[in-house]
Amino acid sequence: MSEDRRLEVLRAIVQDYVSTSEPVGSKALLERHELGVSAATVRNDMAALEEEGLISAPHTSAGRIPTDAGYRMFVDHLSQLKPMSRAERSAIETFLSQAVDPDDVVDRTVRLLSSLTQQAAVMQYPSLNVARVRHIELVPMSPERMMVVLILSTGRVEQRLIEVMRDLTEDELLRTLRSKVNEISDGLTRREAAIRLRECRDAFAPADNEVATDVLGSVADLLGVEREERVALAGTGHLARSMRDFHLSLGPVLEALEEHVVLLRLMGQMSAESRDSISVRIGAENTVAGLRSTSVVSTSYGGELIGGLGVLGPTRMDYPSTMVAVRAVARYVSDILEQ
Repeated sequence: MSEDRRLEVLRAIVQDYVSTSEPVGSKALLERHELGVSAATVRNDMAALEEEGLISAPHTSAGRIPTDAGYRMFVDHLSQLKPMSRAERSAIETFLSQAVDPDDVVDRTVRLLSSLTQQAAVMQYPSLNVARVRHIELVPMSPERMMVVLILSTGRVEQRLIEVMRDLTEDELLRTLRSKVNEISDGLTRREAAIRLRECRDAFAPADNEVATDVLGSVADLLGVEREERVALAGTGHLARSMRDFHLSLGPVLEALEEHVVLLRLMGQMSAESRDSISVRIGAENTVAGLRSTSVVSTSYGGELIGGLGVLGPTRMDYPSTMVAVRAVARYVSDILEQ
């Protein structure tokens, strides 16, 4: 049996099983696909694929279904992914561009991905701990108070009121502080910027040094706050409609999805694997016990690995379409957050 023909038969079995959810027999393959060989040859090819562990018989019928290894070979040998249509891309861009803030981007993204793929969608919120400082504004609110406005590369805006030791409203020191804060912080992560600001000493006139150091320390405190990482989830109802595809029950999958720490770790691992590509974990490849009856398709988003997003569903999944949807949505999310 030639390698190319074996892959063609496997591809046909995967496509038919994903489409019909019924075991696929040699007769059906010949009727639905132009394989260019006899029924006997197809049966021999299927027997060889079964011997290699790429397909299996769920019961005593003549039909066969792909195994996890079969899906893996199918995914690994996808020569190309058909791009989305212009109308589909325009719809994604329009829907996501209507978001009012980064949290709304996340909410819209998981709902969109779930709708596009008919699977459960998961996304890490933009990581505030790796986000970089875009701009810091110092706004006098009264003679004793100042508003610090922090704008991050993720588009997130944070504000904090700080006490000041003297009225800086019309003080030249305020302009100097604004310039110095942004000169030091621009492009750095929160943690890096906080360290640099605390190290800033003797950069001001002696009469201003105490006040300036106090303001810089307050800005550094805001930057140095560690933020809890979070995930958003949508479309778990789609899993319930695929219950027959799960080996035992849906319970372990739902329990795993409730463990956000587990999902964060999974998204982090898969994002690190993908880096400008798509990562696919199929069945037993998942390190989370409750997800070993599922497949996860994920990629990273954001210019500097801000986070991961993807979908989760049964191993009987339309991998090409799902991978295209995940990749397209991730690109639009990255563009929006980098604006």
